Amino acid sequence: MGSVRARNNQLFFDFRFQGVRCREQTLLEDNPQNRQKLESFMTQIDKEIKQGTFEYATYFPDSKNLARVAKAPAQAQSVQTRNNMETPLFEEFAEEWFLENEIAWKISYQKTIRGTLDKHLIPQFGEMEVSRITKGDILKYRSTLAKVPNGKKEGLSPDRINHIMTPLRMILGDAADRFHFTTPYTGIKSLKVPKTEVDPFTLEEVNLILSKVRADFRTYYTIRFFTAMRTGEIDGLQWKFVDFERRQILVRETLVQGRIETPKTPGSIREIQMANPVYEALKEQQKVTGHLNFVFCNRAGETLNHCNVTKRIWYPTLKYLGLKKRRPYQTRHTMATLWLAAGENPEWIAKQMGHMSTEMLFTVYSRFVPNLTRRDGSAFENLLATRVNGGNDGE
Repeated sequence: MGSVRARNNQLFFDFRFQGVRCREQTLLEDNPQNRQKLESFMTQIDKEIKQGTFEYATYFPDSKNLARVAKAPAQAQSVQTRNNMETPLFEEFAEEWFLENEIAWKISYQKTIRGTLDKHLIPQFGEMEVSRITKGDILKYRSTLAKVPNGKKEGLSPDRINHIMTPLRMILGDAADRFHFTTPYTGIKSLKVPKTEVDPFTLEEVNLILSKVRADFRTYYTIRFFTAMRTGEIDGLQWKFVDFERRQILVRETLVQGRIETPKTPGSIREIQMANPVYEALKEQQKVTGHLNFVFCNRAGETLNHCNVTKRIWYPTLKYLGLKKRRPYQTRHTMATLWLAAGENPEWIAKQMGHMSTEMLFTVYSRFVPNLTRRDGSAFENLLATRVNGGNDGE
């Protein structure tokens, strides 16, 4: 089954004919009207391919694919399984699987899956029949990913590899259900991912950063440090979600790859209580961008580019102050540890951070609490000294 896709905002046909994957570029802009027009052509092409009446030159007379198609053997694109049932090539089924599921995914996730298919899975398994892919094929491929060059690193991280393998597991599982064979992914566990690196700033370091950071970004980093908001949440924050009367920030949307979307999980939709520094910072920011949609934006009123801000503002500030280089996400970790240090209710903290439960809170942050609050057993020692000695004095 073919599809209509876009490259550089121009539509193209993507289908398989006589064992050859064919892409035919058009000059049409990617919009609903043009997609509808090309999809009707794609439906007709699929129909003719299935009936054996498709003439490539009739539709694409000047195509470079004509020579490839002519040389390719005119053979069926599927094989017989042990149950004598036809199964498609991985690429063919993966494309069908993507089209069937994309409506349920956010735009950002669609792009992620599309990129994983095009860059990793289809190049590796595209020409293999789904029923012929073995567990050995999967494990061997996973091992090669650990050796793929990735910038300064020798290979992809376990977390990145797991994200690549997840769509493969889903596709093979769906194919196995439809064509009645046992999925080869059975028994393959995800790679162990190192625990989240938590390296929070001390309150003294926070105050130092806020006193020395560039003035036009002081309110931005005040909000980052004292709300535990995620990068996409603060970069996508709009004034309509700032409630000064109730002193709340309403997290209803997030910025993902330059696009405003709903939060990833239901727990992320929440109301963050404004501490006094946050309230004062937002009041100050309102004087600058209160007439625009976004709380933090560039001069054109558009959302900030977080990579640009990190390189131009965040890292230079840390270097200037002689502080260890840490990702901006550590501002979120910092607020979590400060809340815990202050003795706030863990359930309240979890809700403020957008966690569904306190499990992650204690798993990720609890080891920092003793150093910040002296809750390291000394409180119990003091209790014993007070109560026991007092009891002895009264005897």
